[in-house]
Amino acid sequence: MERLKNYGFSLLLEIGFLLGLCLLMSILYYFNLLSTNVVNYLKIFIVLIATFIGGIYLGKKAKQKGYLEGIIGGTIWVFFLFLFSYLALREGLKLRMLLYYIILITTSMLGSMIGINHKKGD
Repeated sequence: MERLKNYGFSLLLEIGFLLGLCLLMSILYYFNLLSTNVVNYLKIFIVLIATFIGGIYLGKKAKQKGYLEGIIGGTIWVFFLFLFSYLALREGLKLRMLLYYIILITTSMLGSMIGINHKKGD
């Protein structure tokens, strides 16, 4: 039950960072402080940052095998992103999106590996 709570909180943490950074990016774009090209790259980078932070949280809560916690957490995150893109945006699975999902899972795994090495009390 504790692991499920950790995955849920990690997912909420990722969504919170995603919404917060997207709001900041939108405000900066609205006032013409960011160009369209920068925004296109930031959209990808913001999701990577949110996934990395969620992975760090999972790693700090893991007792062992941080990489496995990151893979599971990243897979859950990718599953929700895939559901959103398939159901809400009507986009199927493309090679480009599959590569993006693999990068997200890897980012979560790396964040979790860093998180398990920076636990307090060790």
